[in-house]
Amino acid sequence: MVCVSLTAWSHVDTSTCLHCDAHVTPRFGRVFGDDRDRAHRCPECDSHRRLSRGSAAGVDVPIPDPEIAAGRHGGEPDV
Repeated sequence: MVCVSLTAWSHVDTSTCLHCDAHVTPRFGRVFGDDRDRAHRCPECDSHRRLSRGSAAGVDVPIPDPEIAAGRHGGEPDV
């Protein structure tokens, strides 16, 4: 039996980060991305600590964003 869908299929590009346009693998999108396997953040633009807590899925996490926080990965700046 063959099932046929009459709805238009919209292609969702899951191969790039929605934040920085860096390449992400399909596996990264499945593991860390949102329910449509899209990566909102990736290792190029965010820390692993934040990614593992949901930032790649678009979740706001309490850990400082390395792009706007002082110091590497949201820590204190090096002196």
